[in-house]
Amino acid sequence: MADGNSMNASEAAGKMLASEHADVLREAVRLMLIEIMEGEVAELAGGERYERSAERLAQRNGYRRRQWDTRVGSLDLAIPRLRSGSYFPSFLEPRRRSEQALVAVVAEAYVNGVSTRKVERLVAQLGIESMSRSTVSRLCKTLDEQVQIFRSRPLAGRYPYLWLDAKVERVRESGGVRHKALVVAYGVHESGCREVIGIDVGEAETEAFWREFLRGLVSRGLDGVLLAVSDAHEGLKRAIAQVLGCPWQRCTVHFLRDMQGHVHRSQQQMVAAAIRQVFAADDAAEARSRLAGVVASLETAAPKVALLLEAAEEELLALMSFPREHWPKLRSTNPLERLNKEIARRSDVVGIYPNDASLIRLAGALLLEQNDEWLVGRRYLSGESLAGLHAARQADEPKRSAPSSREVVLLTTR
Repeated sequence: MADGNSMNASEAAGKMLASEHADVLREAVRLMLIEIMEGEVAELAGGERYERSAERLAQRNGYRRRQWDTRVGSLDLAIPRLRSGSYFPSFLEPRRRSEQALVAVVAEAYVNGVSTRKVERLVAQLGIESMSRSTVSRLCKTLDEQVQIFRSRPLAGRYPYLWLDAKVERVRESGGVRHKALVVAYGVHESGCREVIGIDVGEAETEAFWREFLRGLVSRGLDGVLLAVSDAHEGLKRAIAQVLGCPWQRCTVHFLRDMQGHVHRSQQQMVAAAIRQVFAADDAAEARSRLAGVVASLETAAPKVALLLEAAEEELLALMSFPREHWPKLRSTNPLERLNKEIARRSDVVGIYPNDASLIRLAGALLLEQNDEWLVGRRYLSGESLAGLHAARQADEPKRSAPSSREVVLLTTR
């Protein structure tokens, strides 16, 4: 490798072709990468190797080795080092913000000496052993600034539907490892596009934490919320009522799973099929009639399920007072479930987050990318149907005994 750095490209190519054992394709790729790195580090340093000039910004400081697995085989790279500042090849630099955040979190855990054995196995592959504390700090600072701007941005316009969810993650503190709640909020804007509008970390899913989180969303401009769905969480339900003043729609998918847990395995399919009949109704009146029938049919076979289903009637059928075309989107929390899986996939790599900031950094970077994709993708709901929804609600407002600017919120939490 040293020869490849000390001779020019034509000399190295001639030596490669003259060798009886040369792997031409792999060596060609290696030579190309050497040229890329030498060009990049020369631009960063303000001069070529051994060049002395007043414009020079940094001096070279040898090389560091790194194995890089490619389609043409494993390449032994010699990455140039600088005495001041740092250099990382562009072809190795993570392209996506979420990948940069993963590297930053793993690096932070490593340099602070709190990494798990799983993380330590990744350190060499990511080239983190040679990263100084200052380099890690700069990388973290850049990502933290981007995520903070995203988290604190003003919310303009109305958000008819809002989803909230909570996910438990492990975070290291001075007294050991604690389980903390990572909460995410996303809503549908009146234009029909989905947006991630909030993210935070709390000690636990308490009513006080949810209340403060919702107040933060309102202070940033959250308005016009019309429907709310979540799994049953009493603290969250009370926080919604206090801060947003709106009814609550329970996630039907989570409810169905919960009900299957109250019966023997042999009865689970029967219970699920019976409850699904309720959600297949064409209107609220038919749904209520079906629910009453299901409750009656389950009183003997599954009395606990019958009792819980009857008690949950209002919170399960709240979405049916909204346009029918919106029902498939409102009855399920699947969009947030998919986001949670993406966060979980990265959390499995990290294992234990070194602090709260690293958890917000990684989840925030991922959600920022998802938000960008949503904003340029297809609308989640048509703007026309949402405009008609608001018009109908405003016309109906004087008839209500307890008028409110926010009516229903869609909330999702485990």
